[in-house]
Amino acid sequence: MSRFLFVVPPLVGHINPTVGVAAELARRGHEVAWAGRPQLVEPLVGGRATVFPCASRQLGDPGLLRSDSLRGPTALKFLWERFFGPLAHDMAPGVQAAVEEFRPDVLIADQQAVAGALVAERMGVPWATSATTSAGFTSLEGMPKVEEWIAGLLHDLRQQVGAPDGTADPRLSDDLVLLFSTEALVGQDASLGEQVRCVGPSISARPTGSDFPWKRLDPRRPKVLITLGTANTEVTPRFLAECAEAVRTRTDRLQAIVVDPSGTLPEIGDSVLVRRRVPQLSLLERVDAVVCHAGHNTVCETLWHGLPLVVAPIRDDQPAVAGQVTRAGAGVRVRFNRAGATHINAALDAVLHDPDYRAAARRVGRSFREAGGATAAATHLEQLAARTTGETRPR
Repeated sequence: MSRFLFVVPPLVGHINPTVGVAAELARRGHEVAWAGRPQLVEPLVGGRATVFPCASRQLGDPGLLRSDSLRGPTALKFLWERFFGPLAHDMAPGVQAAVEEFRPDVLIADQQAVAGALVAERMGVPWATSATTSAGFTSLEGMPKVEEWIAGLLHDLRQQVGAPDGTADPRLSDDLVLLFSTEALVGQDASLGEQVRCVGPSISARPTGSDFPWKRLDPRRPKVLITLGTANTEVTPRFLAECAEAVRTRTDRLQAIVVDPSGTLPEIGDSVLVRRRVPQLSLLERVDAVVCHAGHNTVCETLWHGLPLVVAPIRDDQPAVAGQVTRAGAGVRVRFNRAGATHINAALDAVLHDPDYRAAARRVGRSFREAGGATAAATHLEQLAARTTGETRPR
Protein backbone atom coordinates (compact mmCIF):
# COMPACT_ATOMS: atom_id res chain seq x y z
CA MET A 1 0.00 0.00 0.00
CA SER A 2 1.06 3.62 -0.59
CA ARG A 3 1.12 6.88 1.34
CA PHE A 4 -0.51 10.02 -0.08
CA LEU A 5 -0.04 13.56 1.28
CA PHE A 6 -2.55 16.27 0.27
CA VAL A 7 -1.23 19.86 0.47
CA VAL A 8 -4.14 22.31 0.63
CA PRO A 9 -4.52 26.11 0.97
CA PRO A 10 -6.73 27.71 3.66
CA LEU A 11 -9.77 27.64 1.37
CA VAL A 12 -12.75 25.38 2.09
CA GLY A 13 -13.59 24.98 -1.60
CA HIS A 14 -10.09 23.62 -2.23
CA ILE A 15 -10.13 21.22 0.70
CA ASN A 16 -13.57 19.70 0.07
CA PRO A 17 -12.68 17.90 -3.20
CA THR A 18 -9.73 16.15 -1.52
CA VAL A 19 -11.98 14.66 1.16
CA GLY A 20 -13.73 12.20 -1.13
CA VAL A 21 -10.51 11.24 -2.91
CA ALA A 22 -8.73 10.61 0.39
CA ALA A 23 -11.65 8.57 1.69
CA GLU A 24 -11.55 6.38 -1.42
CA LEU A 25 -7.78 5.89 -1.09
CA ALA A 26 -8.20 4.97 2.58
CA ARG A 27 -10.98 2.53 1.68
CA ARG A 28 -8.52 0.81 -0.64
CA GLY A 29 -6.04 0.43 2.20
CA HIS A 30 -3.68 3.36 1.59
CA GLU A 31 -2.41 5.82 4.21
CA VAL A 32 -3.54 9.44 3.80
CA ALA A 33 -2.53 12.72 5.44
CA TRP A 34 -2.93 16.46 4.86
CA ALA A 35 -0.65 19.47 5.18
CA GLY A 36 -2.56 22.70 5.76
CA ARG A 37 -4.29 24.82 8.37
CA PRO A 38 -5.64 22.32 10.96
CA GLN A 39 -8.49 24.63 12.06
CA LEU A 40 -9.96 24.40 8.56
CA VAL A 41 -8.88 20.93 7.49
CA GLU A 42 -9.83 18.86 10.55
CA PRO A 43 -13.56 19.74 10.66
CA LEU A 44 -13.85 18.83 6.97
CA VAL A 45 -11.82 15.61 6.91
CA GLY A 46 -12.69 14.25 10.35
CA GLY A 47 -11.12 14.36 13.78
CA ARG A 48 -9.07 11.18 13.30
CA ALA A 49 -7.30 12.42 10.18
CA THR A 50 -3.58 13.14 10.21
CA VAL A 51 -3.06 16.85 9.56
CA PHE A 52 0.41 18.41 9.55
CA PRO A 53 0.16 22.13 10.40
CA CYS A 54 1.20 24.80 7.91
CA ALA A 55 1.14 28.52 8.60
CA SER A 56 -0.95 30.56 6.19
CA ARG A 57 -2.97 33.72 5.66
CA GLN A 58 -6.72 33.71 5.20
CA LEU A 59 -8.11 34.80 1.84
CA GLY A 60 -10.63 36.85 3.83
CA ASP A 61 -7.85 39.03 5.23
CA PRO A 62 -9.03 42.69 5.02
CA GLY A 63 -5.82 43.54 3.16
CA LEU A 64 -7.03 41.47 0.22
CA LEU A 65 -10.49 42.96 -0.03
CA ARG A 66 -9.36 45.90 -2.13
CA SER A 67 -8.82 43.37 -4.93
CA ASP A 68 -12.62 43.42 -5.35
CA SER A 69 -12.26 46.77 -7.11
CA LEU A 70 -9.61 45.40 -9.49
CA ARG A 71 -10.36 43.60 -12.70
CA GLY A 72 -8.66 41.33 -15.23
CA PRO A 73 -4.85 41.16 -15.28
CA THR A 74 -4.44 43.68 -12.45
CA ALA A 75 -6.61 41.62 -10.10
CA LEU A 76 -4.77 38.40 -10.96
CA LYS A 77 -1.36 39.98 -10.35
CA PHE A 78 -2.60 41.44 -7.07
CA LEU A 79 -3.79 37.99 -5.92
CA TRP A 80 -0.50 36.30 -6.71
CA GLU A 81 1.54 39.10 -5.16
CA ARG A 82 -0.55 39.45 -1.99
CA PHE A 83 -1.85 35.91 -1.38
CA PHE A 84 -0.48 32.97 -3.39
CA GLY A 85 3.15 34.11 -3.21
CA PRO A 86 3.18 34.79 0.56
CA LEU A 87 1.16 31.59 1.06
CA ALA A 88 3.98 29.56 -0.51
CA HIS A 89 6.50 31.11 1.87
CA ASP A 90 4.24 30.47 4.86
CA MET A 91 3.45 26.86 3.99
CA ALA A 92 6.86 25.61 2.82
CA PRO A 93 8.35 24.79 6.28
CA GLY A 94 5.23 22.87 7.29
CA VAL A 95 5.15 20.95 4.01
CA GLN A 96 8.80 19.99 4.41
CA ALA A 97 8.18 18.77 7.96
CA ALA A 98 5.18 16.74 6.75
CA VAL A 99 7.22 15.09 4.00
CA GLU A 100 10.06 14.27 6.39
CA GLU A 101 7.71 12.68 8.93
CA PHE A 102 5.05 11.07 6.73
CA ARG A 103 7.36 10.04 3.85
CA PRO A 104 4.66 10.04 1.13
CA ASP A 105 4.91 7.99 -2.03
CA VAL A 106 2.93 10.71 -3.81
CA LEU A 107 2.25 14.32 -2.80
CA ILE A 108 -0.90 15.97 -4.16
CA ALA A 109 -0.51 19.75 -4.28
CA ASP A 110 -3.45 22.06 -4.77
CA GLN A 111 -2.93 24.24 -7.83
CA GLN A 112 -2.86 27.34 -5.63
CA ALA A 113 -0.73 25.86 -2.82
CA VAL A 114 2.44 25.85 -4.90
CA ALA A 115 4.62 25.24 -1.83
CA GLY A 116 3.57 21.61 -2.10
CA ALA A 117 4.91 21.24 -5.62
CA LEU A 118 8.08 23.26 -4.97
CA VAL A 119 8.98 21.27 -1.84
CA ALA A 120 8.14 17.95 -3.53
CA GLU A 121 10.40 18.79 -6.46
CA ARG A 122 13.24 19.77 -4.12
CA MET A 123 12.88 16.64 -1.96
CA GLY A 124 12.47 14.22 -4.84
CA VAL A 125 8.87 13.23 -4.12
CA PRO A 126 6.55 12.40 -7.07
CA TRP A 127 3.69 14.87 -7.11
CA ALA A 128 0.34 15.45 -8.74
CA THR A 129 -1.76 18.61 -9.07
CA SER A 130 -5.20 18.95 -7.55
CA ALA A 131 -6.94 21.45 -9.85
CA THR A 132 -9.93 22.43 -7.76
CA THR A 133 -10.74 25.26 -10.14
CA SER A 134 -10.74 24.94 -13.90
CA ALA A 135 -10.24 28.68 -14.43
CA GLY A 136 -6.48 28.23 -14.65
CA PHE A 137 -6.87 26.41 -17.95
CA THR A 138 -8.63 29.33 -19.63
CA SER A 139 -8.22 32.57 -17.66
CA LEU A 140 -4.70 33.46 -18.92
CA GLU A 141 -5.50 33.03 -22.58
CA GLY A 142 -4.81 36.33 -24.31
CA MET A 143 -2.79 37.66 -21.34
CA PRO A 144 0.81 36.68 -22.17
CA LYS A 145 2.31 39.52 -20.14
CA VAL A 146 0.49 38.37 -17.03
CA GLU A 147 1.66 34.80 -17.59
CA GLU A 148 5.22 36.07 -18.00
CA TRP A 149 4.94 38.06 -14.76
CA ILE A 150 3.57 35.04 -12.83
CA ALA A 151 6.34 32.85 -14.27
CA GLY A 152 8.87 35.32 -12.89
CA LEU A 153 7.23 35.25 -9.46
CA LEU A 154 7.27 31.44 -9.48
CA HIS A 155 10.95 31.48 -10.48
CA ASP A 156 11.73 33.64 -7.46
CA LEU A 157 9.71 31.34 -5.18
CA ARG A 158 11.62 28.34 -6.49
CA GLN A 159 14.93 29.99 -5.61
CA GLN A 160 13.68 30.60 -2.07
CA VAL A 161 11.75 27.44 -1.12
CA GLY A 162 12.24 24.98 -3.98
CA ALA A 163 14.97 23.43 -6.08
CA PRO A 164 16.83 26.36 -7.74
CA ASP A 165 17.53 24.27 -10.85
CA GLY A 166 13.99 22.87 -11.07
CA THR A 167 11.96 23.34 -14.22
CA ALA A 168 8.41 22.10 -13.52
CA ASP A 169 5.51 24.54 -13.40
CA PRO A 170 4.37 24.18 -9.76
CA ARG A 171 0.78 24.84 -10.83
CA LEU A 172 0.70 21.87 -13.21
CA SER A 173 2.46 18.58 -12.54
CA ASP A 174 4.14 16.98 -15.55
CA ASP A 175 2.95 13.57 -14.31
CA LEU A 176 -0.70 14.01 -13.34
CA VAL A 177 -3.24 16.82 -13.04
CA LEU A 178 -6.60 15.95 -11.49
CA LEU A 179 -9.11 18.43 -12.89
CA PHE A 180 -12.34 18.31 -10.89
CA SER A 181 -14.47 19.27 -13.87
CA THR A 182 -15.19 18.06 -17.41
CA GLU A 183 -15.01 19.49 -20.91
CA ALA A 184 -18.79 19.90 -20.81
CA LEU A 185 -18.20 22.84 -18.46
CA VAL A 186 -14.62 23.90 -19.17
CA GLY A 187 -15.17 23.84 -22.93
CA GLN A 188 -13.51 21.79 -25.63
CA ASP A 189 -11.15 24.65 -26.50
CA ALA A 190 -9.49 24.69 -23.06
CA SER A 191 -5.74 24.11 -22.95
CA LEU A 192 -5.59 20.63 -21.41
CA GLY A 193 -2.28 18.77 -21.54
CA GLU A 194 -1.91 15.01 -21.94
CA GLN A 195 -1.36 14.62 -18.19
CA VAL A 196 -4.71 16.24 -17.32
CA ARG A 197 -7.47 13.88 -16.23
CA CYS A 198 -10.99 15.34 -16.13
CA VAL A 199 -12.50 13.41 -13.23
CA GLY A 200 -15.48 15.64 -12.48
CA PRO A 201 -16.35 16.87 -8.98
CA SER A 202 -15.28 14.88 -5.94
CA ILE A 203 -18.40 14.96 -3.79
CA SER A 204 -18.61 13.15 -0.48
CA ALA A 205 -20.81 13.25 2.60
CA ARG A 206 -20.15 16.11 5.03
CA PRO A 207 -21.29 16.83 8.58
CA THR A 208 -24.72 18.48 8.35
CA GLY A 209 -25.39 19.49 11.93
CA SER A 210 -28.86 19.37 13.42
CA ASP A 211 -29.91 23.00 13.56
CA PHE A 212 -31.23 23.58 10.03
CA PRO A 213 -35.01 24.25 10.05
CA TRP A 214 -35.99 21.65 7.48
CA LYS A 215 -39.67 21.85 8.46
CA ARG A 216 -39.80 25.48 7.33
CA LEU A 217 -39.14 24.53 3.69
CA ASP A 218 -42.43 24.88 1.83
CA PRO A 219 -43.04 21.98 -0.60
CA ARG A 220 -45.60 24.11 -2.49
CA ARG A 221 -43.11 26.79 -3.53
CA PRO A 222 -40.03 26.70 -5.78
CA LYS A 223 -36.89 27.26 -3.73
CA VAL A 224 -33.57 28.94 -4.43
CA LEU A 225 -30.33 28.75 -2.46
CA ILE A 226 -28.37 32.02 -2.30
CA THR A 227 -24.74 31.71 -1.19
CA LEU A 228 -21.62 33.80 -1.82
CA GLY A 229 -18.94 31.59 -0.28
CA THR A 230 -16.92 31.74 2.91
CA ALA A 231 -14.25 34.29 1.95
CA ASN A 232 -16.41 37.23 0.88
CA THR A 233 -18.31 38.15 4.05
CA GLU A 234 -17.14 41.77 4.16
CA VAL A 235 -18.43 42.66 0.70
CA THR A 236 -21.68 40.71 0.38
CA PRO A 237 -24.37 42.56 2.43
CA ARG A 238 -25.60 44.80 -0.41
CA PHE A 239 -26.01 41.95 -2.91
CA LEU A 240 -27.68 39.65 -0.38
CA ALA A 241 -30.12 42.42 0.54
CA GLU A 242 -31.04 42.89 -3.13
CA CYS A 243 -31.57 39.14 -3.48
CA ALA A 244 -33.88 39.15 -0.45
CA GLU A 245 -35.85 42.05 -1.91
CA ALA A 246 -36.14 40.26 -5.24
CA VAL A 247 -37.66 37.22 -3.52
CA ARG A 248 -39.96 39.35 -1.35
CA THR A 249 -41.54 41.07 -4.33
CA ARG A 250 -42.16 37.97 -6.45
CA THR A 251 -45.72 36.90 -7.15
CA ASP A 252 -44.95 33.20 -7.64
CA ARG A 253 -44.25 32.83 -3.90
CA LEU A 254 -40.63 31.81 -4.28
CA GLN A 255 -38.83 30.74 -1.12
CA ALA A 256 -35.13 31.51 -0.63
CA ILE A 257 -32.51 30.15 1.73
CA VAL A 258 -29.81 32.81 2.12
CA VAL A 259 -26.37 32.06 3.56
CA ASP A 260 -25.23 35.15 5.47
CA PRO A 261 -22.09 34.45 7.56
CA SER A 262 -22.18 38.01 8.91
CA GLY A 263 -25.63 37.51 10.44
CA THR A 264 -26.77 40.99 9.40
CA LEU A 265 -29.57 40.17 6.94
CA PRO A 266 -33.05 39.93 8.52
CA GLU A 267 -35.44 37.15 7.65
CA ILE A 268 -38.63 38.00 5.76
CA GLY A 269 -41.33 35.71 7.10
CA ASP A 270 -41.12 32.29 5.51
CA SER A 271 -40.12 33.73 2.14
CA VAL A 272 -36.47 34.40 3.04
CA LEU A 273 -34.78 32.06 5.50
CA VAL A 274 -31.38 33.35 6.63
CA ARG A 275 -28.65 31.14 8.10
CA ARG A 276 -24.98 31.73 8.88
CA ARG A 277 -24.16 28.31 7.40
CA VAL A 278 -26.14 25.55 5.73
CA PRO A 279 -25.76 21.85 4.83
CA GLN A 280 -25.22 22.72 1.18
CA LEU A 281 -25.21 19.24 -0.36
CA SER A 282 -28.40 18.27 1.42
CA LEU A 283 -30.09 21.53 0.41
CA LEU A 284 -29.13 21.07 -3.24
CA GLU A 285 -31.34 17.99 -3.27
CA ARG A 286 -34.32 20.16 -2.32
CA VAL A 287 -33.96 23.45 -4.22
CA ASP A 288 -34.74 24.45 -7.81
CA ALA A 289 -31.92 26.91 -8.57
CA VAL A 290 -28.86 28.53 -7.02
CA VAL A 291 -27.61 32.11 -6.89
CA CYS A 292 -23.88 32.20 -6.14
CA HIS A 293 -20.53 33.93 -6.65
CA ALA A 294 -19.37 31.42 -9.30
CA GLY A 295 -17.03 29.70 -6.87
CA HIS A 296 -15.88 26.54 -8.63
CA ASN A 297 -16.92 24.20 -5.82
CA THR A 298 -20.45 25.60 -5.51
CA VAL A 299 -20.92 25.71 -9.28
CA CYS A 300 -19.86 22.09 -9.71
CA GLU A 301 -21.96 20.83 -6.80
CA THR A 302 -24.96 22.69 -8.20
CA LEU A 303 -24.53 21.29 -11.70
CA TRP A 304 -23.92 17.82 -10.26
CA HIS A 305 -27.51 18.06 -9.02
CA GLY A 306 -28.72 19.29 -12.42
CA LEU A 307 -29.69 22.76 -11.17
CA PRO A 308 -29.39 26.03 -13.15
CA LEU A 309 -27.47 28.99 -11.77
CA VAL A 310 -27.49 32.76 -11.44
CA VAL A 311 -23.81 33.69 -11.10
CA ALA A 312 -22.48 36.97 -9.71
CA PRO A 313 -18.67 36.66 -9.73
CA ILE A 314 -16.79 38.75 -7.18
CA ARG A 315 -13.07 38.15 -7.73
CA ASP A 316 -10.22 35.70 -8.40
CA ASP A 317 -11.18 32.79 -10.68
CA GLN A 318 -14.91 33.51 -10.40
CA PRO A 319 -15.34 35.54 -13.62
CA ALA A 320 -13.74 32.71 -15.60
CA VAL A 321 -15.97 30.09 -13.97
CA ALA A 322 -19.03 32.30 -14.57
CA GLY A 323 -18.04 32.44 -18.24
CA GLN A 324 -17.95 28.65 -18.34
CA VAL A 325 -21.46 28.45 -16.86
CA THR A 326 -22.96 30.85 -19.38
CA ARG A 327 -21.14 29.30 -22.36
CA ALA A 328 -22.48 25.90 -21.32
CA GLY A 329 -25.98 27.43 -21.26
CA ALA A 330 -26.49 26.41 -17.63
CA GLY A 331 -27.05 29.84 -16.11
CA VAL A 332 -27.31 33.62 -16.26
CA ARG A 333 -24.66 36.11 -15.16
CA VAL A 334 -25.39 39.32 -13.26
CA ARG A 335 -23.01 42.04 -12.07
CA PHE A 336 -22.18 41.65 -8.41
CA ASN A 337 -21.51 45.34 -7.77
CA ARG A 338 -24.47 46.71 -9.73
CA ALA A 339 -27.28 44.17 -9.90
CA GLY A 340 -30.43 45.24 -8.07
CA ALA A 341 -33.59 43.35 -7.21
CA THR A 342 -35.00 43.92 -10.72
CA HIS A 343 -31.94 42.40 -12.44
CA ILE A 344 -31.85 39.47 -10.03
CA ASN A 345 -35.57 38.87 -10.52
CA ALA A 346 -35.13 38.74 -14.30
CA ALA A 347 -32.28 36.26 -13.95
CA LEU A 348 -34.32 34.07 -11.60
CA ASP A 349 -37.24 34.13 -14.04
CA ALA A 350 -34.92 32.89 -16.77
CA VAL A 351 -33.37 29.97 -14.91
CA LEU A 352 -36.59 28.91 -13.20
CA HIS A 353 -38.92 29.09 -16.18
CA ASP A 354 -36.82 28.58 -19.33
CA PRO A 355 -36.29 24.80 -19.61
CA ASP A 356 -33.14 25.21 -21.70
CA TYR A 357 -31.11 26.27 -18.65
CA ARG A 358 -32.15 23.24 -16.65
CA ALA A 359 -31.52 20.94 -19.62
CA ALA A 360 -27.99 22.33 -19.98
CA ALA A 361 -27.35 21.96 -16.25
CA ARG A 362 -28.45 18.34 -16.39
CA ARG A 363 -26.22 17.72 -19.40
CA VAL A 364 -23.18 19.00 -17.52
CA GLY A 365 -24.25 17.04 -14.45
CA ARG A 366 -24.37 13.80 -16.45
CA SER A 367 -20.84 14.43 -17.71
CA PHE A 368 -19.70 14.90 -14.11
CA ARG A 369 -21.15 11.57 -13.01
CA GLU A 370 -19.74 9.73 -16.00
CA ALA A 371 -16.23 11.10 -15.28
CA GLY A 372 -15.96 9.07 -12.08
CA GLY A 373 -15.20 11.72 -9.45
CA ALA A 374 -13.28 10.56 -6.38
CA THR A 375 -13.14 6.96 -7.57
CA ALA A 376 -11.45 7.91 -10.85
CA ALA A 377 -9.10 10.35 -9.09
CA ALA A 378 -8.00 7.67 -6.61
CA THR A 379 -7.28 5.25 -9.45
CA HIS A 380 -5.10 7.80 -11.26
CA LEU A 381 -3.17 8.46 -8.03
CA GLU A 382 -2.65 4.74 -7.47
CA GLN A 383 -1.30 4.43 -10.99
CA LEU A 384 1.11 7.31 -10.42
CA ALA A 385 2.32 5.71 -7.17
CA ALA A 386 2.85 2.42 -8.97
CA ARG A 387 4.87 4.10 -11.74
CA THR A 388 7.12 5.88 -9.28
CA THR A 389 7.66 3.14 -6.68
CA GLY A 390 11.36 2.62 -6.11
CA GLU A 391 12.35 6.19 -6.90
CA THR A 392 14.47 8.08 -4.38
CA ARG A 393 12.42 9.22 -1.38
CA PRO A 394 13.36 11.73 1.33
CA ARG A 395 15.29 10.39 4.31
